[in-house]
Amino acid sequence: MKRDRIIYYVTTGLLTLLILFSASMYFFDYENVKLAFESFGYPTYLIYPYATIKLIGLAVLWLPGLKTLKEWTYAGFLYAFVLAFFAHFNIGDGEHLAAILAIVLLLTSYIFYKRVY
Repeated sequence: MKRDRIIYYVTTGLLTLLILFSASMYFFDYENVKLAFESFGYPTYLIYPYATIKLIGLAVLWLPGLKTLKEWTYAGFLYAFVLAFFAHFNIGDGEHLAAILAIVLLLTSYIFYKRVY
């Protein structure tokens, strides 16, 4: 049980760092993110709301309780990471590997969340 809890917290912590890095780029490196969104064909008005939703999702993952909301948050992040993988893969910018890492961390965090709680 202790091993499962450690794995859960480590993977969730690494996932948090990855998402915080991503969201901070949306806020602090807007011009580069805007260019990326345009190359994907996505509307740029989604940049700030998407970053905000990522931060809210992180809060939900770390707050105690909220079991149903956590399930939805894990599902939302999985959906976002899979779409990010294909978007980056299709334009060939090499960032799809970060999406794969995010998916692996997310799935590991979810599996061990279910074991621990």
